[in-house]
Amino acid sequence: MFAKTRAHWTRLLSVDISKNLKMENDCLERLILKLHDVQAVKFGTFTLKSGITSPIYFDLRVIVSYPSLMNQVSMYLYQRAKDEDLKYNSLCGVPYTALPLATIICSKHELPMLIRRKEAKDYGTKKIIEGTIHPGDTCLIIEDVVTSGSSVMETALVLQAEGLKVTDTIVLMDREQGGRAMLAKKGIALHSVISVSKLLDVLLQADRIDYPTAQSVRRFIQENNTYKPSGEEEKNGSPMAKKPGKLAELTYGDRAQLQTTHPLAAQLFRLMEEKKTNLCVSADVTGCEDLLQLADSLGPQMCVLKTHVDILRDFSPAFIQPLKDLAHKHNFLIFEDRKFADIGNTVKHQYEGGLYQIASWSHMVNAHAVPGPGVVEGLSVVGLPLDRGCLLIAQMSSQGSLATGDYTQAVVKMAEEHSDFVFGFISGSKITSKPEFLHMTPGVQMQSEGDGLGQQYSSPDDVIYKKESDVIIVGRGILGASDRVKAATEYREAGWNAYVKRLTASRQ
Repeated sequence: MFAKTRAHWTRLLSVDISKNLKMENDCLERLILKLHDVQAVKFGTFTLKSGITSPIYFDLRVIVSYPSLMNQVSMYLYQRAKDEDLKYNSLCGVPYTALPLATIICSKHELPMLIRRKEAKDYGTKKIIEGTIHPGDTCLIIEDVVTSGSSVMETALVLQAEGLKVTDTIVLMDREQGGRAMLAKKGIALHSVISVSKLLDVLLQADRIDYPTAQSVRRFIQENNTYKPSGEEEKNGSPMAKKPGKLAELTYGDRAQLQTTHPLAAQLFRLMEEKKTNLCVSADVTGCEDLLQLADSLGPQMCVLKTHVDILRDFSPAFIQPLKDLAHKHNFLIFEDRKFADIGNTVKHQYEGGLYQIASWSHMVNAHAVPGPGVVEGLSVVGLPLDRGCLLIAQMSSQGSLATGDYTQAVVKMAEEHSDFVFGFISGSKITSKPEFLHMTPGVQMQSEGDGLGQQYSSPDDVIYKKESDVIIVGRGILGASDRVKAATEYREAGWNAYVKRLTASRQ
């Protein structure tokens, strides 16, 4: 009786979490569309203060003319701080656009507010900070847009000069041009409501902008990063590193920020951070309806859905659009586990044509390196224009696999030489310290064991914490469960907890 009751409540809780995640995502998308409606974000040709010509411009000052939008933005900023469980005694908005936002937050939630002047008064008290200051207190900075992070840093320095602590800033829009890394170096964590990548994804999906426009902005962002790490930081592999070469010290969000060559990799890292999941579900089912039901029920728990399209007995082109719709609905990426392993011209046709037309719907595919670089070059001809990505198979979880040693290192070298298309590996553990490459590990079950047919399993903790991989790929552990949603929830929690454990250990 108790076991049934517990299972019942677990299912209800999982359904509630799924609904809440979808509602939050839908509300955020509506906010982005509203910002576009009022021209708080514009596309075209704009000369920035730095003199650089940009294809995108944020003019969030206009929202002061839309009271309901102001309230909505303020609510999101406050909720972001609450979600992160930030501890602070007062708020300060960066002048000038963030001042009314901070005012609304403080008024609604009865929080102390400080006002920073652009320059000190030359009469009266001549203060540059207005409000009651208690040295030793922590002040949370509110900002509208962050590019380099300099405006936040200027405000932080003024507050710190008054004896206040500044550890965090909440920003509506992160332009992803180095501000997060710069502030982190100074000991200030940036928490954003919207990233420019998320904004582009939503506007593209809503047909507000076309694909060339989105690509132009992404290219501009990648080519105009304002943060230049020092030689020592570059040596350590990250501007965020506290211990040389320790990849675990970077969060998924940090690695998205550092990603300069591959939009899909940055999207996946951000997705993992936003949904708090590093679970890839291996959907090894043989019916289209079963696969769609699986994608819908488990979508909220996973970051990636892995398919084997050629085992679907009833496949038809009509199946593709519902699958793409579910990926958008639940915010996950699709990974067709095709394992391409032929000459370039052949894999090109296999990828773009035939019955399955894989490139038209799968965000990522994988390939063996045995044929040489031609296999990647053939796939990239099709995939690059579509913003697709490839994972190279560097190691396998089957007993007696030959993908080891020198072969694995040759795969890493091939990936580095084709990093515009290859963004990671299928491997049993971390095989390169370069943070731009993602590691996905198959053969994961709660208990490490084998299946009698050569498959060897590792636990989520083994894979994420001990072997420092990034994504667990789980098939039978979920598909074979009597309650798949419950099982997926447990794997998601186990994988995420191992990731948090790894981050925590690296900081000690």
